[in-house]
Formats: sequence, C-alpha cells, structure tokens
Amino acid sequence: MKVKTAKEPLVRIAKRTDISTGLSYGIRFASVALALLACGVVIILLTSGKISFFEVYGEMLEGAFGTARRVKITVRDTCALLCLAVALAPAFKMRFWNIGAEGQALIGALASCVVVKLFPEMPVAPLILLMFIVSVAAGALWGIIPGIFKATIKANETLFTLMMNYVAIQLVKFFAVLWEKQKGAGVMSTLTTGKLPQLFGVDYGWSIIIILVVTILSYIYMKYSKQGYEIAVVGESENTARYIGINVKKVIIRTMAISGALCGLAGFLLVSGTHHLVKSDIVGGNGFTAIIVAWLAHLNPLVMMLTSFFVSFLDIGTAKIASTCNLNDFASDVVVGIALFIILASEFFINYKVIFTKSGKKVKEGK
Repeated sequence: MKVKTAKEPLVRIAKRTDISTGLSYGIRFASVALALLACGVVIILLTSGKISFFEVYGEMLEGAFGTARRVKITVRDTCALLCLAVALAPAFKMRFWNIGAEGQALIGALASCVVVKLFPEMPVAPLILLMFIVSVAAGALWGIIPGIFKATIKANETLFTLMMNYVAIQLVKFFAVLWEKQKGAGVMSTLTTGKLPQLFGVDYGWSIIIILVVTILSYIYMKYSKQGYEIAVVGESENTARYIGINVKKVIIRTMAISGALCGLAGFLLVSGTHHLVKSDIVGGNGFTAIIVAWLAHLNPLVMMLTSFFVSFLDIGTAKIASTCNLNDFASDVVVGIALFIILASEFFINYKVIFTKSGKKVKEGK
C-alpha cells in the first residue's frame, strides 16, 4: 500500500454534537448584539454620517416607544406578526414549507368582508361571530388545498402555497371592482359594522387577547397533545410515522387545515379589529416575515412573542430613522434584512464549528 502525505486544510467545518444550552444561547445573544451594531453602522453609512452612532439607537427607541401612540402601533404590529408566525409553526414542524400565510390571511380577511356585505343588517354580536367562523373556514380551505395535493401526489408545497397567494390577491381585486367599481385599486370601502368593540382604549384590544390565548394554546397543542406528537414524528421521518401506525396523509391535511385556519383568524382580526376594510396588501408582507420569526424562535410559540417583538421593533425603529434622515422607503427594509441575516447566520455556528489547523501540517493518506 502506498502512503503519501498531504497538507491538512487550514480551515474545516465539523458538525457539533455536544453544544451546551448556555453556549447556544450565548451565540444567539451575541448575534442579536452584532445585528444591532450592524444596523448602526449601515444607517451611519446611508446617512453619510449625519447621525451619530448613539443617536441611531435613540431614534429607534423613539420610533417604537416615543409616544403612547407609537407604543400602541408597536404592540399592534407585534401581535399581527405573532399570529401568523404561530400559524406557520405546525406546518414547519411537519416539514411542510407553507409559504402561503400571506394568501391564507388575505382570503380570511376577504371572507369577513363578504359576510358584512351579505348581511349588513345583522346584529353586531352574531355578525362578528359569523365573520370569525367564515374567515377561519376560508383560511383552513386555503391551507387544505395544497395539503391534499402534497399528501396525495407529492406536489411541491412551496410553489403551490406561494402561487395561491397571488390567487387570493386577485380575488380581492376582483371583488373590489365588483363592489366598489375601483379598477386596479384592490381596496374596498371601510366597513360600517362588524367591528370588534374597543378594549384597553384601542380597536385591536380584543385582537391582543385572542392572539395571546391562541399562542399559549398552540404551545400546549404542539408540545403535549397526541396530534402535536404526530406532527413532530411526520416531520422527522414519514417512513417512521407510517411504521408506528400514523396516517401520514391525514396528519398533513389536518395540520395544513390548522395552519390555514390560524392565518384566516389573522385576516379576521385585521378586518374586524384593526383596519375595518379589505385591500390587497392588508397583510403587508407579514406572511413572509413570519417565516423568519418562526425560525428564529425554533418553532416555539412562546419564544415567538419575543422574536415578533424584536422584528417589529427593528422595522418601526429603522422606519423612524429613514423618515428623520430623509431616506427612501426601502432603506429601513435593507437595514432590517441585514440584521435578520446576521441573526439567522448564528444558527450555523450553533450547529457547526469552525476548526483552524496549523499551517502546513501534513497528514498521511493511504491508497
């Protein structure tokens, strides 16, 4: 057997198998600190030094918490994002890549508006209850459709759910033209009924309570229920799930019905509790941002409360800086994107370690 020597690579990557909980959280906290630092640097560069490093964070805090109204907006946006992130968690736990939260929430919002249009004279309490039921059912249907195709013919759920977002958008525009005669606007008139009563002095007070309850129930469902266990097993291995007697097709369809229903609930709350109208961009891209929120929390609904708040804080804070420094509307999106990329990249260092070796070290290779 011939033996030859070769230089070992200066850097190599190895899978971690024994990382401690303290180190993993330390890496995550360090990534958050680094993301905030990067936000400051990028903003200073975008403004050509017109704002100092410390003023960046002062403006961010001012934008998110400077007045009572801004605090309410921060809470409102956090809850809207949280509801969609919680909705995506069961599907992602099952390794079903549901990219359709935007459309599922939008179809739920449209369903609420249709109910009001059909029953304008109905008393408020039963009307709101009917809006809730129909919105949840519409969202569930929008989730079941790709679930059935995935379970039966192995259709690509990423493309399927993504394309259904555009179907939902066009449906909203269709009804806007039909009812409001606004060609291309995709905006319906403000509802005169079907509004949730105020709580805590704001229109979306009940939305906060409902979303918090749903978050806690989702955590219990995924962690302690039999169905939550089935979702986890199917996500780990469909073959293993079949071997132990789990009906994989049933789990996929049922889980997507739940995911879509929670998105439909988010749409109902946007209409009845926040905006009191329907427009094609009412979800505001939160269906996609919620994907990041869910992954940052490792699909834990309780942790999503923190990640939703952090993302909302970044978004609102950087928007305030962009307004103050006369930057365009996309500057804040760039800054938030960079920050989230850094935080997501920290998962690499949690799952892998980088090993440096001495330069020129030789190792033996057999042939």
